[in-house]
Amino acid sequence: MTPEDLLKRLNAPLSLRKRVGSVTLALAGLAGLAGSGLIGLLWATEPGLPPRTVVAFAVLVAIGLCWAAFGVWAVTRRAPMFAQDRVVAGWLGLGAWLLFTVGALVITTLRHKLEPSLIVVVLALGVLAIANLHTARRTRAALLRRKEQLSQLP
Repeated sequence: MTPEDLLKRLNAPLSLRKRVGSVTLALAGLAGLAGSGLIGLLWATEPGLPPRTVVAFAVLVAIGLCWAAFGVWAVTRRAPMFAQDRVVAGWLGLGAWLLFTVGALVITTLRHKLEPSLIVVVLALGVLAIANLHTARRTRAALLRRKEQLSQLP
């Protein structure tokens, strides 16, 4: 296979395998949208919720809507993304972890009791989010380097 053929394949529309992955991602985004809708309905129909519950519901709705928007964005892209979708998902995961961490710390400090199990869960999720983002960024950089190398071949 010549470098020109390989570049044509890289710039070609998504394969069936990638389309199935995108549809799966869209369904996950739809689940995020459904979860946001259900939480929003519960929020709207329950009068007199405590402020921390209102904030928690708002954060959960926002996270679900972000994942739904990500699913739509990833599915509507017709060109290869060179792992850009993984990087965006990594940032979304890190943002969701930060929101969870801030919320959990605010709630627990208001109660004047910081549970050791909460610290373990928060740290474990943080390590996972950071590792996921790091891996996605490294994969994208490697793919972009490879694309650049292939485009410079005679």
